[in-house]
Amino acid sequence: MESAFSSPAEAALQREAGAAGVLTPLADLDRVYELERVAGFVLDLGCQRVALQFPDQLLGDAGAVAARLEETTGSKMFILGDTAYGSCCVDVLGAEQAGAQALVHFGPACLSPPARPLPVAFVLGQRPVHLELCTKAFEAQNPDPKAPVVLLSEPACSHALEALATLLRPRYPDLLVSSPALPLPVGSCSPEPEPLERFGRRFPLAPGRCLEEYGAFYVGGSEASTDLDLDPDLSRLLLGWAPGQPFFTCCPDTGRTQDEGVRAGRLRARRRYLVERARDARVVGLLAGTLGVARHREALAHLRNLAQAAGKRSYVLALGRPTPPKLANFPEMDVFVLLACPLGALAPQPSGGFFRPVLTPCELEAACNPAWPPSGLAPHLTHYADLLPGSAFHVPLPPPDSELWDTPDVSLITGELRTPPAWKPSDDSGCLTLTSRPQLELAESSPAASFLSSRSWQGLQPRLGQTLVTAAVSGRRGIAIAYEDEGGS
Repeated sequence: MESAFSSPAEAALQREAGAAGVLTPLADLDRVYELERVAGFVLDLGCQRVALQFPDQLLGDAGAVAARLEETTGSKMFILGDTAYGSCCVDVLGAEQAGAQALVHFGPACLSPPARPLPVAFVLGQRPVHLELCTKAFEAQNPDPKAPVVLLSEPACSHALEALATLLRPRYPDLLVSSPALPLPVGSCSPEPEPLERFGRRFPLAPGRCLEEYGAFYVGGSEASTDLDLDPDLSRLLLGWAPGQPFFTCCPDTGRTQDEGVRAGRLRARRRYLVERARDARVVGLLAGTLGVARHREALAHLRNLAQAAGKRSYVLALGRPTPPKLANFPEMDVFVLLACPLGALAPQPSGGFFRPVLTPCELEAACNPAWPPSGLAPHLTHYADLLPGSAFHVPLPPPDSELWDTPDVSLITGELRTPPAWKPSDDSGCLTLTSRPQLELAESSPAASFLSSRSWQGLQPRLGQTLVTAAVSGRRGIAIAYEDEGGS
């Protein structure tokens, strides 16, 4: 049975570290995992303890990779797997527990800056790309050679973008090639002019140009992908790309292309629906979906201030990876907001779905801040860092006397008129007010506490002062299958 606040123990015991038959041959380890580059990274830093982070699907190769790197560098390697939140984020907490001086991240990555400074190297993988088929597909979808187009790819195909651009540039002069926003080596200087960094990628735009002018050609995915299993990295691009520009995906194996305009429209329509659900909500559950990404504490305080300004109650829940059984323990919540990296917030939901909608921080911002959105791509942002002070898209809350708070608003879901919120400053102590009630000694005066009091079962009673205090005694010894006092039977 699944615990109320944790994943079932049987899932961890039955999980396989890499499926049989898909392990990388030993002769290909150096090429697939770029072990020469990783060894150079370790030797340059002079690290004696290094953490190697693998996603679940690559754990089968972890032992061989660690042994090869220990033999090459002479350093001690520690394997990190089964991260608490998402394998795309750098697990700085796990590296600190192992006393690691550096970390090497293998597999897909969100490239979010870690919460604590730690030297990190990323190995994104190298998926084969059929350049001739992709070139023909690009020419078929872009008949106008003067049209501005950006070459995008999934992380594992980024190694082939420059070669693809070399084949296309003689005919397409206005071609822009993106690259993963990997951290710059220690001591290196930023390029001039500094490229635009967005969606976990860098775009070397010419002076006077903006990304909204370009269409997109994305190399990655597979022909079998559907809306239900859409890659979160592709979802981030479809949500954030300019709605008026074309967006095509190309399978790197077959060269088959697909116009993603319909799927992008569905994603934006769902986002508008979730914004309406957030506006109707009275109680908001803030899910702490990461502890290793920079500025997550500042973002959590920002979301609490947003909910309070809009007249909503908010509660912070730290549950690890959210699952429907975990969130079902909090029926008093009207919506949940997952504070995670861009890929973690947009990850596909498990089958069956959640009993309450799970939003991203940007959707709560759109619902609670009447000054939202500013110009540009702000309505379709995906990372909570874009909402914080210092970002080009940050929009401060209007002052209490602003007429924006009194603008009439009608729910598009219920059809009812929403009352303007009673604006409160962020240091309001109303959430700390305690009231006495029968059976519950002290409880928070809030909609959630009122809902709890209406339940027929309200949890274990503390019975303060009614339990007899006794001295500690020795308990049973042994294991569950045969305690010492049970005899030999």
